[in-house]
Formats: sequence, C-alpha cells, structure tokens
Amino acid sequence: MQLSVTDALVHIMVMAAVSDKDVTDHEMDRFAALISRWPMFESFAISRLPEVASACVETVNKAGLDALLGQIADTLEPRLQETAYALAVEIATVDLTLNQEELRMLEMIRDAFSIDRLTTAAIETSARIRHRRLKSGQ
Repeated sequence: MQLSVTDALVHIMVMAAVSDKDVTDHEMDRFAALISRWPMFESFAISRLPEVASACVETVNKAGLDALLGQIADTLEPRLQETAYALAVEIATVDLTLNQEELRMLEMIRDAFSIDRLTTAAIETSARIRHRRLKSGQ
C-alpha cells in the first residue's frame, strides 16, 4: 500500500509517540497542534488521525518497523524527510525527557532517511530550546 505524504508524516509521529509504549496526553495534544498549524497538513482531515494511527500500528505489527520506515523514506522526498524527523523529535521531546526507546526510535528514523548529522543536531537542539521551561521563581 502506497502512503500519501501526509499519512507518512503522521506515521512518523505515531512511531515516535508509541516508541516508549506510553502515549501521553501531551503527545496527543502535540499531534493535534502540529496537524492544525503546520502547512503540509492543510489537506489532512484531523478526523482521519485515529484511522491513520491504527494503520501505522497495524503495518508495524505485520511488516515490521524497518519495512515501514523504508516505505516512509520512499514516500518522502529528502526535504520532507527532514520535516518528518523534526515531527518525530517534536513528539519525542514534548514530555521533556527522552528514554532509551525514544532515543533508539529517533536513531532508526535518522538512519532510514537521507539526513546529515549536522541537520539532525540542529533539529534536536531547536526542539530542546522550544520545549524549555523557566525554573520556578523566574
């Protein structure tokens, strides 16, 4: 089954969210925010999110993570692979901590895409900066 570009991007977000087996409310809120604000999702109906997320999980269960990552990489041109990695980082960092499973998922996504290390470092740093909070009393 060929993925649309927007479905491939949603699949990446789902993979980042479920990598630690615990999809938090913050992650779900971030899904909705990203889909409603990022221009590449203009044609994506938010009502399709549960259907696309289920398809992602089903594909991972049937074909495996590597196969799905390969399909997503084939669907997305290089500049959109950078966008997909940025989406994955946004979802993974929303709870302000990255566990080993999330780090491994980001590594797998990075390896599947044609993104240089300097670009991924910039994306990761940007996400950390966006999610930073003030210390109490500031």
